[in-house]
Amino acid sequence: MNIEDFRAYCLSFKGATESMPFDDKVLVFKVMNKMFCLTNIEDFSSINVKCDPEHAIALREQYEAVQPGYHMSKVHWNTVHLDGSLPVAQIHQWVQDSYDLIVAGLTKKLQAELAEL
Repeated sequence: MNIEDFRAYCLSFKGATESMPFDDKVLVFKVMNKMFCLTNIEDFSSINVKCDPEHAIALREQYEAVQPGYHMSKVHWNTVHLDGSLPVAQIHQWVQDSYDLIVAGLTKKLQAELAEL
């Protein structure tokens, strides 16, 4: 997986946008202005995804490449190292789960706006 393919995958979600609010290295993907994924575009060696707290811990225990979120809430975010040990389909699923978690937490008004896009 390369950064271009990853970017295209993240932007394929309904209402997904990208920005670089922190600096010129960190690409952030959002839905309705809420982050669901981010990565460093210079080295593309890891991604951060939001996760249910209990599931986040289970993933960290199961996969060596999954660590507590770097520079993020360690309770709600995981850093997934792209070291080749995980199948692309698994990484895609975690991005999808992160997106779904954000959408589920949106207000009814924002969910309705997203549905209309």
